[in-house]
Amino acid sequence: METIRFILAHPDLFLAEFLRDYGTLIYALTFAIIFCETGLVFTPFLPGDSLLFAIGALSAMPANGLHVEYFAVLLICAAIAGDQTNHWIGRFLGEKLLDKGFLIKRAHIQKTEQFYQKYGLATVFLGRFMPFVRTFVPFVSGIAKMRWSSFALVSATGSVVWIGLFLTLGFFFGNLPWVQKNFSLLIAGIIVFSILPTAYMWLKSKLSSKSGQKKTHSA
Repeated sequence: METIRFILAHPDLFLAEFLRDYGTLIYALTFAIIFCETGLVFTPFLPGDSLLFAIGALSAMPANGLHVEYFAVLLICAAIAGDQTNHWIGRFLGEKLLDKGFLIKRAHIQKTEQFYQKYGLATVFLGRFMPFVRTFVPFVSGIAKMRWSSFALVSATGSVVWIGLFLTLGFFFGNLPWVQKNFSLLIAGIIVFSILPTAYMWLKSKLSSKSGQKKTHSA
């Protein structure tokens, strides 16, 4: 757990230490993290946005010998493969896992289903930019038996935009002096900004639920 907390709080330091100790295995490590965050419904806590930003920043430093284009290709593949894996897990095992309570909170699934009901297929794209939601979206799409070809196309598009955006931001801005000086604060800001849509949905859902209860009592 301590390692997970360190990765979440200081992805830049963790990646720098890993690069120093294990060299190019950093490509395999980041592939695994992105794949698991999107492909395994019980690992939504793994870093996504902040990790991509930190990877971009590390790649921009010539001394590290890293290639941002290699990361881009690998991590887009990881995100797409993760979505596909999670979708098919949801399609074939979703209800069984929920019934057994296998490390999955039904409340998280219900919130994702509400998002689906409101935004439809766009949820697959929009959810890619929201921590936790991006882990549950492909799982729920599988449970809902969403048409696979539509899911796959939108999932791939969202993966390309998500990976490309955060790697690019990290590559061009991650090593600016003021960014380096406040890297931890910036990472915290990225995390907070990323979860704002999810928090807004949760708050709106709570208020709507309370409003519905009041109307029922008054009637």
